Amino acid sequence: MLRALSHRLTAFFRATAPDPFVLAVALTCLVVVLAIVVEGTSPLDAVRAWQGDAGFWSLLAFSMQMVLILVTGHALAATKPVRAAIRVFVGLPRDGAQAAALVAFVAMAMALINWGLGLIVGALLARDMGRACRERSIRADYPLLVAAGYSGLMCWHGGLSGTAPLKMTTEADVTRFLGEELAATVDPVAFSRTVLSVENLVTTGGLLVLVPLTCWLLSPKAGAPVDGDAPVPPPEEPADADPPESESLTWPERLGRHPLGLVLVLPLLLAAIVLFFFEVGVDRLDPNAINLVFLALGLALHGSLTGYAKALGDATQNASGIILQFPFYAGIMGIMRSTGLAATMAEGLSSLAPDRLYTVVTFLSSGLVNLFVPSGGGQWAVQGPIAVEAAQRLQIPIEQAVMAVAYGDQWTNMLQPFWALPLLAITGVKAKHILGYTTVFLLVGGAWMMLSLVVQASL
Repeated sequence: MLRALSHRLTAFFRATAPDPFVLAVALTCLVVVLAIVVEGTSPLDAVRAWQGDAGFWSLLAFSMQMVLILVTGHALAATKPVRAAIRVFVGLPRDGAQAAALVAFVAMAMALINWGLGLIVGALLARDMGRACRERSIRADYPLLVAAGYSGLMCWHGGLSGTAPLKMTTEADVTRFLGEELAATVDPVAFSRTVLSVENLVTTGGLLVLVPLTCWLLSPKAGAPVDGDAPVPPPEEPADADPPESESLTWPERLGRHPLGLVLVLPLLLAAIVLFFFEVGVDRLDPNAINLVFLALGLALHGSLTGYAKALGDATQNASGIILQFPFYAGIMGIMRSTGLAATMAEGLSSLAPDRLYTVVTFLSSGLVNLFVPSGGGQWAVQGPIAVEAAQRLQIPIEQAVMAVAYGDQWTNMLQPFWALPLLAITGVKAKHILGYTTVFLLVGGAWMMLSLVVQASL
């Protein structure tokens, strides 16, 4: 039944899904029109919001972080030791169903540690699992493997890097995101009451079981027809051969090719990583820290500065989607926030909710807003004050409202290609090939999260 549904959805998205860049442009036009019609914003003010400090250029630093996560992760995976380790790991499944379930479980487990880890590990594992299945003549659905590699983005906000829960743990962040007036009436919410609560452990633990199980059920059974148009994993890049020595090399060139050259940079990188984990901690792992770890490991395993630079150069060809599309989504977020459109959408839906179903409606509205503001921090800045103020008015525990926003934010990542861009670049798959599967994840995961919120509200 699930596989038949995924086939229909896949056929639908193959026929209708636009290129991710076309979608970003279309969403931009839609948001401009909505800001003018719904908020009464003048066209000039809409343009100002789109290209202002909080708009088109506001994600440049984050875009560079994402590019580095992509290329440093790609370069790390290209090293001989990591390739050997991956071959052992992807050799474990005995059939395509086990392969898909394993990819989903690992991607989600990594995402609960940090969303960036889940994204890049899931993508690399999906690609290499697809290659291994082809080499071992195991019948596996490669787009399903890729969708499974993306599934970590549907549970990340209930993990250690969840933005909304983290931004409620200190008075400074509560004031920054909720505003001074509302913050004066709200106490910080401990992590133990949100991410580490029994309620979230059950909800997120359920996703960690349901999504891999769904992947297993969606896998093709023996004798099922093969989709000849489905993409296949890209061929494995040949391992870089050691460059031949030449008498004409200068001493800096020789140093770049020699392992001793790493002494110039590895101690600095390792010291920075140690300081981060001692002074900040694993629960605040951010893209900068991930990039430091990937960079240090990649340099060490490639064995030379020159070898690593070449591997990184080979990886950059996959970064064009991030470079092109992230500014457009930043512009969309600028319009949504500056014109008040995001707040109007969130407030409008929340006002329709009966008291006992408030967290469910908040979840749904958060999912809708996430399609236009695909950033956990950006969405919490918009919807956090609305959710907290309503929770106070309805005498609902604030932690329930926080997690309802978090769940909604992660939920519709399965329809929003913003976060899938690095994954699509690594795996060589187009969004239209995986949306049929990720939509099934959305339906299954959404039903589970709403049921969990209903049960929590009734206790």
